[in-house]
Amino acid sequence: MRTTFFFTIDNPSEFKKQLLSWSQQFREVVFLDSNNYPNDYSNYDMILALDAFTSIKTDFYNAFEDLKVYQQTTKDWLFGYLSYDLKNDTEELKSKNHDGLYFPDLFFFQPKKIFFLKDNQLEIQYLNMCDDEFEEDIKEIQNTIHIPDGFEVELNIQQRISKEKYVSKVGKMLEHINRGDIYEANFCMEFYAEDAQINPMDKFLKLNEISKSPFAVFFKNKNHYLLSASPERYLKKEGETIISQPIKGTSKRFSDEILDEESKENLQKDPKERSENIMIVDLVRNDLSRTAQKGSVEVKELCRIYSFLQVHQMISTVTSKLDPQYSPVDAIKTTFPMGSMTGAPKISAMNIIETLEETKRGLYSGAVGYFTPEGDFDFNVVIRSILYNEENKYVSFSVGSAITSQSVPENEYEECLLKAKAMHTVLKS
Repeated sequence: MRTTFFFTIDNPSEFKKQLLSWSQQFREVVFLDSNNYPNDYSNYDMILALDAFTSIKTDFYNAFEDLKVYQQTTKDWLFGYLSYDLKNDTEELKSKNHDGLYFPDLFFFQPKKIFFLKDNQLEIQYLNMCDDEFEEDIKEIQNTIHIPDGFEVELNIQQRISKEKYVSKVGKMLEHINRGDIYEANFCMEFYAEDAQINPMDKFLKLNEISKSPFAVFFKNKNHYLLSASPERYLKKEGETIISQPIKGTSKRFSDEILDEESKENLQKDPKERSENIMIVDLVRNDLSRTAQKGSVEVKELCRIYSFLQVHQMISTVTSKLDPQYSPVDAIKTTFPMGSMTGAPKISAMNIIETLEETKRGLYSGAVGYFTPEGDFDFNVVIRSILYNEENKYVSFSVGSAITSQSVPENEYEECLLKAKAMHTVLKS
């Protein structure tokens, strides 16, 4: 079904830019970059998949069943996304908030051409129907020079929820927590610009350069773009092993080494941040147990601090062994949306989130990734990301934080601004 070619690359970082630049001529593109971040569960440094041979696009209704059929009948590499609003397929939930982006709820495609990079070894897989294009493509890629597009309209970035409104809404969320409706909820707000014209690839390269995150994504489907600097893995399947790595807990980076180390240590010891993380670990353990072999759910790491260019993050790692009676898509459906972006208990938290937030989340706090022909998969969490609809000239990014009984609304607001900084900088530069 596919023809495979192998190459050795002299300058991987330059080659990645050439590949991404060359890919812009295609309608469907998924570019995944780990930015050489050390990760125990990483298979590739970069993957580029492009040009759909087949695809599936749907709203939330019956979406997971449709995806399961597509994945099981195709038995090939599939790349795409799950939007947050697929929650409406798994539970009695609705999404009625403002949506300026109009992305489909689910989109996956079977690419004609895929490039895998590990260290300086490049593996290329083309569907047999187009493997005669390989030599011409390689010449084009090697001759590609990316010149940034200087033309852009200045963006007027607005905040969907004002600081006063934000503080008031977090106060309402705290009332729910104090009443015992929920223990924790992730509350998000949107920044947006209308009549926006941006060069998505240039903005992605800038965002990636200042973040260098392990789950970076450039996604394109015709007029829909995602530019993501996500540090978080949602879910990975390797053989029978399922791996989830929720993030809860954020602190600033400092150029001064002593202050930076202090910020890291304070995060490690912070009782609020630790309790947030542990609550979500409990939720993830419960989610994984629904498809796990008995007694196979394990917490491999609890509240470990990982450092990224913009922030320190508290990350836990939970694994399980998938019971053979369940399919790969079942493992996703029973854990989606990820606990780090909802709260606990999950369904109550999602209902409360829906009433207090003012934007339909869509692809934000969904997941982007891929299935292998063997039914393995790897997906990120769509955070620290810019979303763009080129057709209606609407650009958007959202940020959120976990609200618990210990939350101080003003501090949560400041955490949101810290998370928004990279996207704001990139869009205004």
